[in-house]
Amino acid sequence: MHFIHNENQIVLYSDNEELLAEITFPYIDKDTVNINHTFVDASLRGQGIAAKLMLEVVAGLELRQLKAVPTCSYAKGWFEKHTEYRYLLK
Repeated sequence: MHFIHNENQIVLYSDNEELLAEITFPYIDKDTVNINHTFVDASLRGQGIAAKLMLEVVAGLELRQLKAVPTCSYAKGWFEKHTEYRYLLK
């Protein structure tokens, strides 16, 4: 599985270049992003893809020394379950 990292988005495409999974996190200010959207295609649901996207975001936040405000319902729930990453929340 090869995620493509853009500045404020991480995506997964099929071999046919169809969007299979995506998470977006636009900047709120220079030090903070809003995790505002998570999508996983029905064909991949139940395989932990959204959680993998979140781990990719967390790694990027740590690397770029950013904080996050999750407004996407999945991201909010993920941070509630993974309290070890709460230090990344603003």
